[in-house]
Amino acid sequence: MYTNQINQQQLVTLLSDFGDRDVYVGIMKGIIAQINRRLTVVDLTHQIRPQDIKAARFCLMNAYPYFPVGTVHVAVVDPGVGSKRRAIAVEFAQGFLVGPDNGIFSGVLSQSPATCAVELTNLNYWRTPQPSKTFHGRDIFAPIGANLASGVFLKQLGQEIDPASLVKLDISECKQTTTGVVGCIQYIDNFGNLVSNIPGSYVQGKTWSVQAAGLSIPGCETYSDVNMGEIIALVGSHGWVEIAINSGNANLQLQLDWQETLQVVLT
Repeated sequence: MYTNQINQQQLVTLLSDFGDRDVYVGIMKGIIAQINRRLTVVDLTHQIRPQDIKAARFCLMNAYPYFPVGTVHVAVVDPGVGSKRRAIAVEFAQGFLVGPDNGIFSGVLSQSPATCAVELTNLNYWRTPQPSKTFHGRDIFAPIGANLASGVFLKQLGQEIDPASLVKLDISECKQTTTGVVGCIQYIDNFGNLVSNIPGSYVQGKTWSVQAAGLSIPGCETYSDVNMGEIIALVGSHGWVEIAINSGNANLQLQLDWQETLQVVLT
């Protein structure tokens, strides 16, 4: 049973590891349109590496501030689909989060804590009371997201749960030292840039460098501050310190992986 309590246009975003070769994303959009064709659906990305919850966490965390209050974010990177992991919807200051309880929302909630959370136990808002064991994006998350965006109240969707019980990914926090800040790689983007968990505010207005992979990498402001092919550290548009190569791929050259340690040195 689907409801449309309001007719005003609302936003739903979709993020997944489904890619664009198969019809999975299109099917989710079809389910949303069946419930309320007036909703606007925005694709954040469907190119997350398969099962890479960490990358999904980062991408959603960096996307949500750019959407209006009340936006519903449906995120489906779900290696535990069909298992006993919870399906959840969460309310926070900027809107709503819908997806698996596997840590995918922990980045957003570290910046804007949950005000309410439910386990999605009300089958009336699922596409079917017997969902596929492999496609909860179609059978649970897309219809829940569409109903939320159409005015259904969060607490109608299931059993309320303690927000403190939501799964958090084990992301090391950066730590200040006597000479700077120690952090780690939290994301590698499509250009091969190595994005750290060190906020750019730590280096603003300072002279600094990054020590990683046995190198001392100068902190600069733009890619063009070094010659083509040279390694550089800078603050990316996302607001985090990153390591890059001007017109190159730092990931391929340095072979650093997620959560590998780096240090910002202030001089």
